[in-house]
Amino acid sequence: MLKAVIFDDEYIVLQGLQKMIDWSMYGIELVGTANNGYAAIDLVETHSPDIIFTDIRMPGMDGLEVVEKILEAAPEIICVVFSGFNEFEYVKKALKLGVSDYLEKPITIPIMEDTIRKILEKLHHQKTVLSLEEKWEDSRSDLIEKATLDLLLQGDEALPKWRKSFEEEAKNIVAVTVLALSEKSPDLLSYSSYFPVYIRNGSDHLLVIYHFEDDSIEWMNQLLYWPSEFGITLGSGRTYHQLTDASKSYKEALQALRYGQFMEQGEWTRFEEIGENPNIPGDLSELEEAIIFYLRTGDKAGLFQQLDEFISKIQLQRLNPDVIEREILKLIYLGLEVAKESGEDVSKISQGNYLPHVDIRLLNTKEKMFSWLKVQMEMIMDWFLRIRKDKKHDAVEKACTYLDINFAKDLTLQDVAEYVGMNPTYFSLLFKEEMKLTYIKYLTKLRMERAKELLREGNKVADVSEKVGYHTYRHFSELFKKHAGVNPGQYRDSF
Repeated sequence: MLKAVIFDDEYIVLQGLQKMIDWSMYGIELVGTANNGYAAIDLVETHSPDIIFTDIRMPGMDGLEVVEKILEAAPEIICVVFSGFNEFEYVKKALKLGVSDYLEKPITIPIMEDTIRKILEKLHHQKTVLSLEEKWEDSRSDLIEKATLDLLLQGDEALPKWRKSFEEEAKNIVAVTVLALSEKSPDLLSYSSYFPVYIRNGSDHLLVIYHFEDDSIEWMNQLLYWPSEFGITLGSGRTYHQLTDASKSYKEALQALRYGQFMEQGEWTRFEEIGENPNIPGDLSELEEAIIFYLRTGDKAGLFQQLDEFISKIQLQRLNPDVIEREILKLIYLGLEVAKESGEDVSKISQGNYLPHVDIRLLNTKEKMFSWLKVQMEMIMDWFLRIRKDKKHDAVEKACTYLDINFAKDLTLQDVAEYVGMNPTYFSLLFKEEMKLTYIKYLTKLRMERAKELLREGNKVADVSEKVGYHTYRHFSELFKKHAGVNPGQYRDSF
């Protein structure tokens, strides 16, 4: 039922409108009356009415002032003004404020009933329009989510439908970034610089950021707090300016999430932080990617589980021996590429020259091939871990010394990995093992501690941001606040 209130300083008007109109017949409950402006405001705050009838002339605060205050706070309320003063200026001001009707006194019952009917028609129309708008928004939201998922999975083929779903907004999108989440995320606030779309693909929780501006950072500043506030692990792919590259960002986001969950639960891992091996193809199956993951991370149980799944898949497909041989050799050589990330000569894995493509030809059954595969992968892993143990301390110590001197430069994981002569992915895992911190967290901590020193010396926040390697002041401020609990200006002023 709708709620209505009446404001008038004439007692007879209040009583007449209360008694002479059957409000319930129109589906309206008259919840209160007031005879001055201040009481009127209190009544509105208490009952939140849908309709207000008010006289212009009242003590304390006139009706137009009351209407102005009410509509400023709740513009959806319908206001009807009546007065015995037929002055054009009153009418003009009332209409300008957004009142629905202006009635001249004396107010008759037929005039009031006719006005109520008009109000009900208006409310019905508003409700219909709102319902249609909500249905359209829900429908469009579903279309956008479907078009986004198709874009991630199909690339070029999905682009025409994607453009149709986004309508005019499609022309303004300049880049796309995909994030993979460990679980359903809270809503990411929209800004003028980007538009977020949350989607599910099987067990994958994905957040796709469409950028309207290059170098937008508002979305990054929000996500900085998600791991600590909501316990969510994030993995993000790289940002691409070609929409058809969204599928690359998607695959990278899944890889980053997997490595992030391995290295540190409840953190945000960027694909740039784990690096990539250009010698490993980008179109691997999920099984092949999982085998590489367990090799790199030294998880022998996980590796053998994936090898068993690979063997089961091969068995079900009933492939001929040549195809089986080719698939097994592919895994062996992928394993060798992972081993090469150490920078050592992989021919030393076994005594003499290691020639798996020759060795496999000596096996005459698929069972022997599968057993041989497991032996080879275990041998590669053991050699890889032994090399890692021998080299880890010296390489990470060299990297830390380099970072201590060059932290203010625009340093990427790739830069530091090249300096110590290692593959970025291998180096990132090595660094985390030795330092118990990811590369990016170590560098951020280094920069924040130096920033604190500079702020305590009284330097300007913008200057400090530049001196510790952040060219975007707002991003530096958010990182500092996350690290220190207060923003840089507050920290400097406290000293």
